[in-house]
Amino acid sequence: MTATPRRSAVPGRASNAVYGVLGVVGELLITVGLLLLGFLVWQLWWTDVVGNREQAQAVAGLEFTPAPTASASAGPVVATRRTDDPPVLAEPSHATTFATLQVPRWTGEPIRPISQGTDKKTVLDVLGIGHYEGTAMPGAIGNFAIAAHRTTFAKPFNRIAELQIGDALVVRTADTWYVYTVTSTQIVRPSDVSVIAPVPGDAGATPTERSITLTTCHPMFSASERFIVHGTLLYWAPVSSGTPAELLAAAG
Repeated sequence: MTATPRRSAVPGRASNAVYGVLGVVGELLITVGLLLLGFLVWQLWWTDVVGNREQAQAVAGLEFTPAPTASASAGPVVATRRTDDPPVLAEPSHATTFATLQVPRWTGEPIRPISQGTDKKTVLDVLGIGHYEGTAMPGAIGNFAIAAHRTTFAKPFNRIAELQIGDALVVRTADTWYVYTVTSTQIVRPSDVSVIAPVPGDAGATPTERSITLTTCHPMFSASERFIVHGTLLYWAPVSSGTPAELLAAAG
């Protein structure tokens, strides 16, 4: 009788080792995937939840006196337009919330606070819109330049690409409305800081207009470029005289 040769156990052990390694790698990939998913949920959803809550608290903390209103039969009280020199606040200390922004084009968006500075940790991530320190204050001759996130942290400038020439940008301080109108939009490299110069695009020029500039990242979910919106002051109005017609039309 011929003896049956014994099979070597080595290949079996090797296969088991390979399967073991693959199992460990698979578990690691699943863990990494779950961590990435958790990060995305935090980045794209939870930061918005927290940001909206904190920005609403910042607006409420301003305790601005409401603009006068009228009865339904008399209609709303429209603010008195003025084109003489407007009142201008002194530049506040860092992270101080001093104004709000409303954009009629952005139907459904909440009132956003504007605070001093553009530092992410102390301003943009928690207070929403930041004012570039050293640029003009609302209503002043020069360039009132502001920045905000386009995605995450309540994304105040998420809909910036919807703005069109002639759209209103309504800034309010405690006693004054400043109604700017959009004049242009552009996309620039992050290094192009001339967009926030006193005369946007011409760093060496002396300003004669009362301008506003909005800046944010571009494209969405990237910081490779900047989306820029420029505007000029159309008129100003005392809050005590009513509400700008542009806001009333949007509310109606």
